Amino acid sequence: MAPNILTVTRFEHRSHPLASRRKFARRMLFAMFLWLLLTAAGLAIGMAGYAYFEGMSAVDAYVNAAMILSGMGPLGELKTTGGKIFAGSYAILSGLIIIIATGFVLAPVFHRVLHHFHVETARD
Repeated sequence: MAPNILTVTRFEHRSHPLASRRKFARRMLFAMFLWLLLTAAGLAIGMAGYAYFEGMSAVDAYVNAAMILSGMGPLGELKTTGGKIFAGSYAILSGLIIIIATGFVLAPVFHRVLHHFHVETARD
């Protein structure tokens, strides 16, 4: 028998029945919480970097970090070499954050759909 390992996903096995709507809703809320946590951490990193390397105010650092994190690009022109290197590195990190956060949110949905097709039903 395999050991009971605590996982982040907590998805049911294909031999188990489909999760209830209430359990699925809780699972989606947890996924959204992970998305929010990851996004807030990414935003904090971006704000700190823009404030440190470019000397931006909190508001300017926020808007530039938010624009990069959302995939839009920075608003203001970067003046320092350190700021430009940070912005490029932060853009790469932001792309990864978007992909990972999307995975957190879509994983429960995909699992539910795929699990629905694999649940064995009793035949009359």
